[in-house]
Amino acid sequence: MRAAAERGLGSRAHFKLEQLDRRFKLVSRGDVVLELGAAPGGWTRYLAERAAAVFAVDLVEMAVPRGVVFARIDIGADGAEAELDALLGARPLDLVLSDMSPNLSGIRAADQARSMALVERATAIAVQRLNRGGALVVKMFQGEGVAEWQKAARGQFGRVVLAKPDASRKDSREVYGVAMDFSRRADSVAGPGDL
Repeated sequence: MRAAAERGLGSRAHFKLEQLDRRFKLVSRGDVVLELGAAPGGWTRYLAERAAAVFAVDLVEMAVPRGVVFARIDIGADGAEAELDALLGARPLDLVLSDMSPNLSGIRAADQARSMALVERATAIAVQRLNRGGALVVKMFQGEGVAEWQKAARGQFGRVVLAKPDASRKDSREVYGVAMDFSRRADSVAGPGDL
C-alpha cells in the first residue's frame, strides 16, 4: 500500500492488475473494458492509460480518471441490465474485470456464498457482452464454488486459470479467476443462473 501511495496510485490493486496484465497480456491499446467494483480506482487509473475505452461501475462514487466513463450501478439489483445497456449501448467488450467483494460478515460460509454470487454475476455479464477472443478477470476467495466456476467457465473460454499476484497479501484467500479466449457459442450463452 505504501508503494501505491508514493506513486499516487491509490491502492495495491494497481499492482495486482499490473502483475496480472504482465503475465496474461490482458489489456491492449484498442480495447473496450468494463470494470466492475471500480472504487477506489487503482485498476481504473491503470486501465485509463492503456485501453481505448474504459467503463467503470461501482456502488459508491469515486474520483474518475480523465477519459473513463463511470456509473453508479448495483449489478445485483433488478434493473441493472437496463443500466448497463444505457452505459454501454450495443458496444461489445474486449475485457471484463471484477474486483467486487461483498461486505464481509466474518461468517466464512456466508461470505464465500456472497463472493461467488458476485463472481457468477460478473461472469454472466462477460458472457453476454464479450467479443470473441475477449477475457474476464474476477476476484474470488479460495473455497466452495471456485472449482465449479472454473468448470463452467471452461465451457465458454479457451483458457481458465487461478492466479494470485505477488501484490496480494500472502495470508489472504484472495485469488483471481482469469478466463481468456472467449468463444461465443449460440447454443451455450450462459445466463446468471447458469454459472
